[in-house]
Amino acid sequence: MKFDFNRKYNTIAAYTLIVIAIGAAIVIGISNISQVGAFFSKIFSILTPFLWGFAIAYILTPVLKYCERTLGRIFKGKLKPRPRRTLSVIFTYLFALIVLIVFFRIVIPQIAQSFATLASQVPSWMEQLKVIAMELAEKYDLQNIDLNALEATTFDKLLNTLQDMLKNLSTALTSAIPQIIQTTVNVTASVLNVIIGFIISVYMMFSKELFFARIRKLLTALFPEKSVEKMAVVIHQSNDIFSGFISGKILDSFIIGLLCFVFMSIFGWPYAMLISVIVGVTNVIPYFGPFIGAIPSILILLMVEPWTALWFAIFILVLQQIDGNIIGPKILGDSTGLSAFWVIFAITIFGSLMGPLGMFIGVPLFAVIYSLVRQFAEWRLSKKGLPTTTDEYASKEHPIIKK
Repeated sequence: MKFDFNRKYNTIAAYTLIVIAIGAAIVIGISNISQVGAFFSKIFSILTPFLWGFAIAYILTPVLKYCERTLGRIFKGKLKPRPRRTLSVIFTYLFALIVLIVFFRIVIPQIAQSFATLASQVPSWMEQLKVIAMELAEKYDLQNIDLNALEATTFDKLLNTLQDMLKNLSTALTSAIPQIIQTTVNVTASVLNVIIGFIISVYMMFSKELFFARIRKLLTALFPEKSVEKMAVVIHQSNDIFSGFISGKILDSFIIGLLCFVFMSIFGWPYAMLISVIVGVTNVIPYFGPFIGAIPSILILLMVEPWTALWFAIFILVLQQIDGNIIGPKILGDSTGLSAFWVIFAITIFGSLMGPLGMFIGVPLFAVIYSLVRQFAEWRLSKKGLPTTTDEYASKEHPIIKK
């Protein structure tokens, strides 16, 4: 007996089975959410060195490309690709090593010294607060309060609290020992993962084209060639957005931090290195970064030299205007293609979901999503024979206002 297979119904049946399988997997996953979470946490822990390696290689890739271009110009194309890649990788990691040495030999000690100085000034600040309190008491006629009795009572309370703390010290230390051991193990594992990640990143830098070709080969074997071509285009576009934004923002933040340090050093303002690091690191977050970095910096200066804090606030406003209108556009250009509204939207959403990391990568990530949605919409409109420019869909009574 011969069966008459209908290709249309077979396709429908296959899609139905796939949907049922995905639905069953989702239901099982939700009902066993703790086991699923533990499983993915274990997988993430295993893959951590490779994630570090990918991140390091991705961040250093612009430096690698610059070295390859420079070597190509120096040797005028006579240097073969493999030796050029080898020399470029060596120069790239020498650059990274120099940056790390400068950071740990110069930046970290000055930051530690700044923290030590701040800690040493806490008693004097407390004395100043006490003097201010006495002046306020005299000003508002609060002399009827027995300050000596108040101080004695406060001292007794502090002494009792200290005695309670000493009684519980041995118990606290005993209970903290396992946690200290676990923290030490975690820190050691993290350091080891970073070291292994550096080693893995070297292999990724040497053979990044080979990795991409193998992934594309596997996808071509599993999916139609046209679909793979579209995926490759999307991957390249996403890489251009991420790479351009991340490398550009890191360079921009480094320049801002350096300018801040030079300016503060010229005028002899205190805690120049600490504040410059805060300003530079927080500057990687678009729009909100300058405010996030300026607030703690102003508070630090306010406790030491109030007038300096005021001048610093004015300086930060000027510096951020220079960054937003001159330095940033020169380095970043239009790497994301997002308007200011969508940048703020991306920072808010991904910052809420992922914290500071989301505020940093949220902009390029949303730029990729925005680009895919725009391309899909334009493709659907072109299939319908409709115009793809946004101006065509504005109201005639209220046209789009352009520059």
